[in-house]
Amino acid sequence: MNISLNWLKQYISLTESPEELDQLLTGCGLEVEEIERIDSVPGGLQGVVIGEVLTCEPFTVKEKQLHLTTVDIGTGEPTTIVCGAANVAAGQRVVVATVGATIYPTNGEPFTIGKRKVYGHPSEGMICAEDELGLGTSHAGIMVLTTDLPNGTPAATYFKLEPDYRIVIGLTPNRADAASHIGVARDLKALLHRDIKLPFADNFYAANNQHPIDVVVENTEACPRFCGVTIDGVKVAESPDWLKQSLLAIGLRPINNIVDVTNFICHELGQPMHAYDWHELAGQKIVVKTMPEGTKFVTLDGIERTLSSEDLMICDAEKPVGIAGVFGGQESGIKETTTRVFLEVAYFSPDWVRRSSMRHGLKTDASFRFERGTDPNFKLYTLKRAALLMQELAGGKITSEITDTHPAQFKPAQVLMSYRNIDRLIGQKIPHEQIHQILTDLDIKVWNGTEEGFTASIPAYRVDVTREADVIEEILRIYGLNNIGLSAHLRTDYLAKFPEPSKDRERVPFKISQLLAGAGFQEIFTNSLTKPAYAASIKDSLPGEDVEILNKLSEDLGVMRQSMLFSGLEALAHNVNRRQRDLKFFEFGKTYHKMQPHQYVEKPHLALYLTGNIVSESWQQKSRPVAFHDLASTVNRIFKKMGVKGLTTQEVEAGNVWAYGLQYLKGKQVLATIGLVRSDLTKLTDLKQAVFFADLDWAALLDHYTTEVTFQEISKFPEVRRDLSLVLDKTVSFKEIQEVAFKYEKNLLQSLNVFDIYEGPNLGEGKKSYSVSFTLLDASQTLTDSQIDKTMNRLMLGFEKELEAVIRK
Repeated sequence: MNISLNWLKQYISLTESPEELDQLLTGCGLEVEEIERIDSVPGGLQGVVIGEVLTCEPFTVKEKQLHLTTVDIGTGEPTTIVCGAANVAAGQRVVVATVGATIYPTNGEPFTIGKRKVYGHPSEGMICAEDELGLGTSHAGIMVLTTDLPNGTPAATYFKLEPDYRIVIGLTPNRADAASHIGVARDLKALLHRDIKLPFADNFYAANNQHPIDVVVENTEACPRFCGVTIDGVKVAESPDWLKQSLLAIGLRPINNIVDVTNFICHELGQPMHAYDWHELAGQKIVVKTMPEGTKFVTLDGIERTLSSEDLMICDAEKPVGIAGVFGGQESGIKETTTRVFLEVAYFSPDWVRRSSMRHGLKTDASFRFERGTDPNFKLYTLKRAALLMQELAGGKITSEITDTHPAQFKPAQVLMSYRNIDRLIGQKIPHEQIHQILTDLDIKVWNGTEEGFTASIPAYRVDVTREADVIEEILRIYGLNNIGLSAHLRTDYLAKFPEPSKDRERVPFKISQLLAGAGFQEIFTNSLTKPAYAASIKDSLPGEDVEILNKLSEDLGVMRQSMLFSGLEALAHNVNRRQRDLKFFEFGKTYHKMQPHQYVEKPHLALYLTGNIVSESWQQKSRPVAFHDLASTVNRIFKKMGVKGLTTQEVEAGNVWAYGLQYLKGKQVLATIGLVRSDLTKLTDLKQAVFFADLDWAALLDHYTTEVTFQEISKFPEVRRDLSLVLDKTVSFKEIQEVAFKYEKNLLQSLNVFDIYEGPNLGEGKKSYSVSFTLLDASQTLTDSQIDKTMNRLMLGFEKELEAVIRK
């Protein structure tokens, strides 16, 4: 569940930081899983400040009028900036993007401000227009401010762009009461002893009763309460910015002012509601009932569903218009032409809602709350609050009396409490006054008190509190588990000390071994003693000299190995000589180096060896020799398993160990080198088939190893694939194509892949053709044909400009 901090502050005064709220909420059972900063404009104008133009001298270059300015940005020394705006002048207060700031134009790609020279003049910043900062669309000139704020003040302060924070709470199934901003505010009220303020709804009134809807509930077990009211004269339009920003902050897409109000109320009060087009309700009647088995019904998403006889339905006089508590119908939904709205707020049985939700595979914000139980006594307030807000945003007037099928209050549960049991279950005596205060802050009324105990009256929205133990748990979670001390009678042998988790370097090789074994590799363990001739053949690539054995058994075992390569080649040769030609080996081992007369170094490695065919011949598939990418993909899986990110690659110079290959670097540190072994080196072990070898610096990998795992929710919106055929010079690599693609499209482009390469006389000398697929995705909406075409045109322009590509369609 997502909570907006700025939205939450509307109901309770909060001075605590998001991190402090994390500790408070997690401590009381509302576990915070993530905190994400949300800026009202991209980048939050970080690095953008208020400045004052001190001097402004015009100059002309190629008939273009420019200005050389000095600007006071609060650093003590004037900053020189070249500005092309016609309206810049000395004495102005302006908005300046300083060096290092990244700005996000309204139309265009973000870029970072750097020091540069413009026609021979130094320029250390940028005086900005409205659209250059993403604050609007105007590019008539730079923004000129009227303000007394000192120079150097962050521009976000001037524009009052307070960042918001999305607090993601892992809500447990029993805490339906906290599935809203008011619900979270209730817990903070008890934790911080501060009042909460509900939105005002007492000024609700009906102008007349001209457009009532007749409501009949046939199944009162499934729908104990149904409330509704009509609003006439509304105008469906775009919601105001504050409402759109509130919904976007919790991950909801704004639709229109009517629908947005219902979504806002759901997340504000935890009360799902639905808005119907009044004119689409046949007979101006609502009937809550079940339909015959097999009835067809089209929901708001345009899908026709087959109803069960146990689905509770909202119907008009002729047809069903919504699955109660789950999803509305397509025909009665709000449209641009809607002028009269019927608002519904109801209490549906959690059992009935859950069965329908599971039966149709529909999980909605409404069903999430109804399944867990909503407050039946909060319905009228919710209806009034929603109607008033809808009037404020869409106009119109209330033209019916409120319909309420259960006007009486639902009685609160009564739980008998014993102080003795409270002390026994908590394990510590809490003063009676403090117990009463905690319960009162949680809206649990304490009455009928005696020296032995009292009666707790539970509010209807706390559907999970039904027993004495439940009430004691409420006391404990607000009092704080961390405040419960250890008993003096507790023996030390009952206590277990759990040290802070640490990187278990002995377990990591086991994890990687499992990964490689699953990929078909076999582990080998070879001798560290080897031939001096091996090191001599690759001497230029070794970091030191041989470590010689004083009492050597033979010349073939006269030195410690300086490379993992040759002992692995010997193991491969041993198997190939016994007709086992398709081999995938790995080894954790060490190399040994003499760096100075009395300095010896021991280095741990992980080595991988591939030779022969990657797959054996069968009736299902043909055999295929191992290739460089088979090894590269395995090494990349190792990096991913160990959480190593941010790697760069560079080609290996031929002539040392590899005929060709790649190095993987983290910064300037080489973590791995992979490639095809030189054929003259394989022949040293009488091996005549090609070998691919990977040498991973195990110590360096462990230094970058992390157990942190990042998960990303799968997008609700579909990916789109588009293909291009590019005719290029043979010298152009796929990496260059990739770099150009992401340079020209950073937002929608998810990945690209080469699925065919062609070379032939038809293309011309020195040319080749890449067939490339592009995967596009917008995580916030379904891509339109216009967006896709615009993106692909931008990519084609980039390939033609940067790589001189010829696009074949």
